[in-house]
Amino acid sequence: MKAIVQDTYGPADVLELRDIDRPSIGDEEVLVEVRAAAVDPGVWVLMTGTPYLARAGFGLRRPKVPVRGRDVAGVVTAVGAGVTRFRPGQEVYGTCPTGSLAEYAKAPQARLAPKPADLTFEQAAAVPVSGMTALQAVRDVAGVRPGQRVLVIGASGGVGSFAVQIAKALGASVTGVCAAAKADFVRSLGAGDVIDYTREEIDRDGARYDVVVDTAGNRPLSLLRRALTPRGTLVIVGGGHTAYRFTGGMGRTVRAPLLSLFTGSMFSGRRLRPMFSRERAEHLEELTRLIESGAVVPAIDRAYPLAEAPDAIRHLMEGHPAGKVVVTV
Repeated sequence: MKAIVQDTYGPADVLELRDIDRPSIGDEEVLVEVRAAAVDPGVWVLMTGTPYLARAGFGLRRPKVPVRGRDVAGVVTAVGAGVTRFRPGQEVYGTCPTGSLAEYAKAPQARLAPKPADLTFEQAAAVPVSGMTALQAVRDVAGVRPGQRVLVIGASGGVGSFAVQIAKALGASVTGVCAAAKADFVRSLGAGDVIDYTREEIDRDGARYDVVVDTAGNRPLSLLRRALTPRGTLVIVGGGHTAYRFTGGMGRTVRAPLLSLFTGSMFSGRRLRPMFSRERAEHLEELTRLIESGAVVPAIDRAYPLAEAPDAIRHLMEGHPAGKVVVTV
């Protein structure tokens, strides 16, 4: 089968379209014929090996997993002996720890769910990583409730576009932060107000937000605090991958709860909470319910064929896409 693989860390030039063996599956795994995949900043992290701290888990000198990609949508080809939730021929979506930018991919059954019937494979592939991250950030970590005011930084991106819609579905009033060119797109997602970060800062109206979801990762914690109400919650989702080569966004993720505990009156009453996403079928099933109700619609910025997956990753990191960048197979 053909797949996008790499032998060493580096820019998108290290990726190659290559013939490799079709993956074999274990008892709890599913083999999926891939129809579409997607890219997210995590794919860039694994490709480049930066921040360097990530190499402790993914390979010090080269990636342990050579095939890139995690989001997947496709058709079940085979199932392991212990798989009870899926059968060959079923359309599914989810995440593949061993790579999805390929003609076939394998995934644990616990990371897959039936594909929403009304979505194309491209739309379905746009959902898993970003959608699950946004769902957990907004619903589980922030605990957004009806009537709250929520600020989403990076509202036009993959996680941000889902966070805006999920917060709106939970009854919140949402303000999105993005460039002026993406303002109409962010409003179409359900944001009632938009802040153009090239002209105004997030604290322009003072401490008015009950929840701030930061997906960009490049603002000081003190500035984020100033936008929060006295008992507001800051959720740090990610970002900062290119700004901090050793720790990336993980540095702020670790500092936030420590500041919340130990910096006294400056953060008194406010919660600064890191976000560590988990990829589970139950989260996909909840996203399916939101999608089928019409509350959430996956937004696709651009689609590339498999052979042009390196260009898809370049566009993701350089083009500030509106929604997700997907790869068709």
